[in-house]
Amino acid sequence: MGLIQRLERIPVGKFHYQLLFITGLGWMFDAMDTGIIAFVLPTLAKEWSLTTAQMGFIGSMGLVGMAVGAVFAGELADRFGRKRMFMATLVLYSVATGLCSVAWSLESLLVFRFLVGFGLGGQLPVAVTLVTEYAPSKVRGRFIVLLESFWGVGWLLAALISYLVIPRFGWHAAFILGALPALYVYHIFHRVPESVRYLLSKGRIAEAEVIVCHIEESCGVVKVPDEVFVEEPLAEVNTDRNSFRALLSAAFIKRTLMLWCLWFGIVYSYYGIFTWLPSLMVNNGFTQLKSFEYVILMTVAQLPGYIAAAYCVERLGRKGTLVGFLVSCAICAYFFGQADNLTEILAWGCGMSFFNLGAWGVVYSYTPELYPTRIRAIGSGWAAAIGRIGGIIAPTVVGIMLAKQGNFGDIFAMFTGVMIGVAVIVALFGTETKGLRLDEISKE
Repeated sequence: MGLIQRLERIPVGKFHYQLLFITGLGWMFDAMDTGIIAFVLPTLAKEWSLTTAQMGFIGSMGLVGMAVGAVFAGELADRFGRKRMFMATLVLYSVATGLCSVAWSLESLLVFRFLVGFGLGGQLPVAVTLVTEYAPSKVRGRFIVLLESFWGVGWLLAALISYLVIPRFGWHAAFILGALPALYVYHIFHRVPESVRYLLSKGRIAEAEVIVCHIEESCGVVKVPDEVFVEEPLAEVNTDRNSFRALLSAAFIKRTLMLWCLWFGIVYSYYGIFTWLPSLMVNNGFTQLKSFEYVILMTVAQLPGYIAAAYCVERLGRKGTLVGFLVSCAICAYFFGQADNLTEILAWGCGMSFFNLGAWGVVYSYTPELYPTRIRAIGSGWAAAIGRIGGIIAPTVVGIMLAKQGNFGDIFAMFTGVMIGVAVIVALFGTETKGLRLDEISKE
């Protein structure tokens, strides 16, 4: 029995939940650092007399860094390991967030936000690749959606920090708190193993064997005395120095283009909506403090959205769940833009948050499943990078629309159209992966 077969037969146990939790905390810190800027912007705009266009640039600069970071980290993770890049990117974005607290001008803040984005963009596809390569087939989708649910916790944490800290201690303190996750890297170093599939793809069988034996022991799997160990074939060894070209080969181009459209649309809608949401609420007549309170309520709605997606993704499949959540989010976004009283704003806003973040969970589950080990991280990285282009554009587009006296309804009607378009593309060109082993899905 080979190592992959032994890995697949291990029942879900302590190791898997520990990996999910440790990686999820890193994911939570990602979201916290991303969310802080959305809540800092209204205060910063007043203090620095920023225009709406300049606010849009601040929101977009982090996405520029995320696009670049996703590509580079994905490539490096396929060459040097998932664990190393997970740790390196966490340290980078945490330190850069701390540097934002000493920004003395718009230009310096833009530089620091680029570095934050570079680390964040690099960590997300690496983390999801690592968990994907360890989660058993029957629960893989659920595990990745639950991993993504830590994003909602991190965004909620950012909202609470901003609500409790900024009014009392100023925006500098919020960024200083965002630097603390750098201390977490020590825990990752000692508790997170390298991916077995990655080690096998590099021919490092002995290291992979030690890890698998440790996991079997922690999960109570008893090795049969006469069980024969068969070395894995090394067909996955990555000798292709142009991994990007493989993404556009005949075997993968349909999947790649579908994923790029999916990522572009969902990132465009997410960052366009949630980066601006506190400021849009202020512009719609609410006080800054009340806007923070209402956005916190909408953020709480993300958590049951993840739970619902985790339930549906192993029953309805990736495609069905993703299309359903995208269409539902589009409907909520449209009516959110048309709402004219607080009850409707909160109801449709919570629905929009519920379905948007649930869809995000499925996207992160779906993406790495569509590529083989040798290009899984870079494939996920490039999909995320294309998505970040949408995230770069969206905050700027909203800023321009506001500058041209665009109203609340027009902005959210635009996001409705984007999400409907993405849902159609996934429905027509997506491949269902529910219940399949990674090697069954990603065969060339």
